[in-house]
Amino acid sequence: MKKRSWARALQNNVATLIAAMALLGLEASYVDAFEIEESSPVVTRSVGLEALAASSVVDAEPRQGTEVAESSVPGDDFEYDPFEGFNEKMFWFNREVLDRFLLKPVATAWDFVLPNPVQRGIYNIFDNLAVVRRVVNNTLQLKLTGAATEVARFTINSTVGLVGFFDVARDAFGIQQKDEDTGQTFGVWGIGPGPYLVLPFLPPLTIRDTIGYAFDTAMTPYIYFIPWYANTGATATSTVNERSLNLDRFEQVAESTVDLYGAVRNAYLQRRAAAIRQ
Repeated sequence: MKKRSWARALQNNVATLIAAMALLGLEASYVDAFEIEESSPVVTRSVGLEALAASSVVDAEPRQGTEVAESSVPGDDFEYDPFEGFNEKMFWFNREVLDRFLLKPVATAWDFVLPNPVQRGIYNIFDNLAVVRRVVNNTLQLKLTGAATEVARFTINSTVGLVGFFDVARDAFGIQQKDEDTGQTFGVWGIGPGPYLVLPFLPPLTIRDTIGYAFDTAMTPYIYFIPWYANTGATATSTVNERSLNLDRFEQVAESTVDLYGAVRNAYLQRRAAAIRQ
């Protein structure tokens, strides 16, 4: 019985992890190419495919307090895209099929029903739960102050901030998020990015970041404590909510960008290289 119980638990966790990766990837396809500035509709770890044209210009300048070295991380190549033909097809599928006919319509309805402050609060809750990834990767990069900052933010926001609905740590105490992920950690360790890669349901990635993305997803704590179908619903909520918060921004950039694929690729690779050099 114990063996069956363990096997069933493992099966449920694997199913949950796969569902989380797919849905988080669909979300990240539109919110994981560029970091949003403080003045943007929602402060996330990134903006998305459609936000990339504007960000490719804005993010060319390093953010305040960030020093960018002249030489790139060893092995980084901003235009290494040997799978370009395949990637372009997957990019089209993610944007013209998944987003146009699934994510955007649902996000539009979501935006109509829920006021913006509620959407922001929902985003904050899910972002608060990503603390494990940030603490682990800050530690692995020996950014111990960053790891301690993340622990402090989580403690404050989970209590005073009502399980993270309000970002009290930032708004009341000025404690800013120290975001790090496994792909960045690999880069800091000297592992090259490898080819650029676009897959269905997943954000723009490199081979290195694809492996890192799997580790990041596995560090989402709640996927191990709720059934896979409940986790799928939770992740879908996060996905739709974040897409809803960026509806206008995506539309503006899509209308003003000629080569959206090339802009996404180049800006994503440059942003990742700059993040690793921090």
